[in-house]
Amino acid sequence: MTTYPILYSFRRCPYAIRARLAIAASGRIVELREILLRDKAPEFLRTSPTATVPCLMDGDRVLDESLDIMLWALGQRDPEDWLRPDTAGLKTALDLIRTCDGPFKRHLDRYKYDTRYDDADREVERAGAAGFLWRLDGQLAGSGWLFGARASLADYAILPFVRQFANAGRDWFDAQGWKALRTWLERFESSGRFQQAMPKWRKWQAGDPPVFFPGLPETPDSEGLRSDFHSFVRGE
Repeated sequence: MTTYPILYSFRRCPYAIRARLAIAASGRIVELREILLRDKAPEFLRTSPTATVPCLMDGDRVLDESLDIMLWALGQRDPEDWLRPDTAGLKTALDLIRTCDGPFKRHLDRYKYDTRYDDADREVERAGAAGFLWRLDGQLAGSGWLFGARASLADYAILPFVRQFANAGRDWFDAQGWKALRTWLERFESSGRFQQAMPKWRKWQAGDPPVFFPGLPETPDSEGLRSDFHSFVRGE
């Protein structure tokens, strides 16, 4: 049987979501292992240097950062040209992603989980995060995507975090004047690509039948594996 890279993932984690989005876009098949953050499998803890998801193991190589996993997948196959934005170079796109992962994510965490931080003021953190969202809204207003008329790496790397921010206070988010940003997020949430990346998986444990993401190619062998997996899901 073919051996596939192993992706340790957690469905709701925005870092894991963006890794799955890129893997799905590339068509690269991985064995997906769903991890519960409150009950992490020992195999995962032995693999991930940081004990965080997503974590990808490809042979002896371990990738423990979501952006690295995105670039790993798209570096092998990039049929939608995510790595070639229409109106900017890849470096510019990566710089915007790093702003999302740095200052914006800090505000997001302190807004969404304000009770975990003694010095966090929820409204102050929300306002700090909103500054980045207004910047995105300005970029989106002309074309609908961050770097042109089609989606690219920056869109799919940042959208899961904007979704997380919106869900922390959806009524407030929807009441803001960032029309282009809301349209961008709504289009993402209703897209087939998002749905493809968001099935509900059972918690993985050693000995379970493998779960392949985004799915096995149509071959005689894959039909038997699908049958075994569906029996496992049904508890047969």
